[in-house]
Order: sequence, then structure tokens, then C-alpha cells
Amino acid sequence: MAIASKLPDEGTTIFTIMSKLAADEGAMNLSQGFPDFDAPPGLLERVGYYLTHGYNQYPPMSGIEPLREGIAAKVLDLYGVRVDPETEVTVTSGGTEALYCAMTAVIHPGDEVILFDPAYDAYRPVVDLNQGVPVRLPLTAPAFRPDWDRVRDAVTDRTRLIAVNTPHNPTGGAWTADDTAALADIVADREIYIVSDEVYEHIVFDGRRHESMTRTPELFERSFVVSSFGKTYHATGWKVGYCVAPAPLTKEFRGIHQWVNFTTPTPLQHGIADFLAQCPEHHHGLAAFYQHKRDLFNGMLADSRFELTPSAGTFFQLLDYSAVSNERDVDLARRLTVEHKLASIPVSVFYAEPPNQRFLRFCFAKDDETLVRAAEILCRL
Repeated sequence: MAIASKLPDEGTTIFTIMSKLAADEGAMNLSQGFPDFDAPPGLLERVGYYLTHGYNQYPPMSGIEPLREGIAAKVLDLYGVRVDPETEVTVTSGGTEALYCAMTAVIHPGDEVILFDPAYDAYRPVVDLNQGVPVRLPLTAPAFRPDWDRVRDAVTDRTRLIAVNTPHNPTGGAWTADDTAALADIVADREIYIVSDEVYEHIVFDGRRHESMTRTPELFERSFVVSSFGKTYHATGWKVGYCVAPAPLTKEFRGIHQWVNFTTPTPLQHGIADFLAQCPEHHHGLAAFYQHKRDLFNGMLADSRFELTPSAGTFFQLLDYSAVSNERDVDLARRLTVEHKLASIPVSVFYAEPPNQRFLRFCFAKDDETLVRAAEILCRL
């Protein structure tokens, strides 16, 4: 029997494709966004403790209380906002699950959803599955921030959701306070919700402040704010994230969450709760940790033919290869992997209508030695 696909145009993600190609070719993988170093030893010790001391049965659907309380304390410390860990914080199996549940909670058939291109590829399929209508608006290089006049013109009576991503994957752009103010003005007095993907909240550079939706009351009252311990603790394979949202939104969110994944591994939650309480210096120091890696990688490329604007956040750096090749980015990314043993991500795949620009995305969440070797390859091109 043939299945009538709900996502007929959806193939394998570019991350899976490029990581497999890197493995097949024995290439350095600067494509998919995961570190090549381990989680903090103290965190591994705490998770190991709970694995071997009887914490291996179902936790509460919304997450264990100590972790939800730790998340609420972190939000208060970072953004000055007091959220209720009982009714406004939900632990999820990764940021992707949280994004799915949040978007599904509010999108009904025919609702319009504003996505900013290049958009992380987990967003549009959720819109399609819920029979929403994606409205794609381009971000402009090199800052990759929204054109708020275009956003205002795109809003209609059918607009139900705006997907925010800052710091931004794949470009490394980051919003300013002017951006959140513009968004607040546009959604005022409208029934428009916000799903804010803030999984790189701790990785912003050059003294910038992360502009979380929680900072602005008129935005937070309509927002699902999603973050990720996987990104924060160098443990992307654990898939532990969370969503912070006002109680009425959290109620709808949990109504979806309980049937999608229900809960997240118990020993991981307990270990993270302990480490979050005992070692807040880790997330406070994450920006400096990754800025060193960004600057090392970019500095090594100073004499190359690539052009770049330093990433404002995340652990990704875009390189403009216009002076290197006329190839399509997907073709160059494949050739670099096969011939030069260095894998990257072509940026055009994140657009509905790719513009005439030539960017590859490189992940610098790698050991310094790996970054030096990668830069040496790029400098020879």
C-alpha cells in the first residue's frame, strides 16, 4: 500500500547528508552543529551518579521539579523575569520537540506563519503538517536581521505566528533591542503568537546582550521561548531542551507534548539540575569560550580568498566564497568534502527562493587543532 505523504517534498535534511558524506569520505566535519569535545566532567559525573543510583524510571511529564526550578532561576538571573516553574516551564526532549509542540499548539489550517529566510529547516515542515501557510521573508546580509517594514507589510488578519530565531542558525546573526521593539510594535493588539528559538542564548559575542523574548513583557505574554541544554553543555546527543511560556500557553503546549514524547530521560534531568545549580559559571562563560574559537578560525582566514563578517552569535561562521568559485554552494560543499576532506553546509537550502549569494556555513564548535587544520585547507583554495 502506498502512503499519501503529508510532506511530499521533504527529503533528508542537509545536516544528515553532509555528516554522512563527511564520514564516508573521512573528512573533518564542520557541517553539522555539534562539538567534537565532551560535556563538562562535573556534569558527566552527576549524570553517571543518577544512572547508577536508581533514577531510571519515568519522571513527571513536565520535567522534574529541581530542573524546572533551576530553569526558572536562570531566567530570573539572566533576564530579570520571574516565571513559575510549576505552570510556565516544561522540559522537552530537545529544542526540536519544543519547537514542534509550540507551533502545533497555535497553528490551525489556513493560519499564516512568518518565517525569516534563511530559516532553520525544522520550522516549515511543522507549518505544513498543521496545514498552515508559510510566509517567507528574507534576511539581508551581512547582519541578517529582519526588514521590519517588510514584516509589517506581510502581516494580515490571518497571521497567527512569527518564528523568531536569535542568535540565528544558519547565519550567526543576532537581534538588537531595536528588533524586539519593532516586533512588539507590529504584534500589539493583534492575535499573533511568537515561537522564539533561543537555543544559542548563551553564545553571543563582542559584548552583545541576548535579546530574549522574556525581556519584553508585551512579547513574552504571547511567546513560547525555546532553549537547549545540549547546545549549552556540549551534549547535543542527549536531546534535552525546554520551553518557557505563560501559563495559558504552557497548558496548550503540554497538551501536545504529552502525546509527542511525554518526558525526557530521568538521569539526564537530575544531572543537569545539579550542574546548573552548582556551576552557573559554565553558561556565564560560554560566550567567551566560543568567541575565542570564532576569532581563532576567522583570524586564520585573514589571508584567504574568502570574505566574512564575524558571527554575532551561535557557533557558526558564514564564509562568502565569491572570489573562490562560481559553483553553486551545494556543489562546492560536496567538492570540498570529497576532494579536500572538509565538510560544510550550503546556505541556499534554507531559503524558499535562494538569493544570488555564495555562502557556506562552518561550525567552529571544535578543538582548536581542528579549526587550524580546517583554516589551512581553506587558505589553500
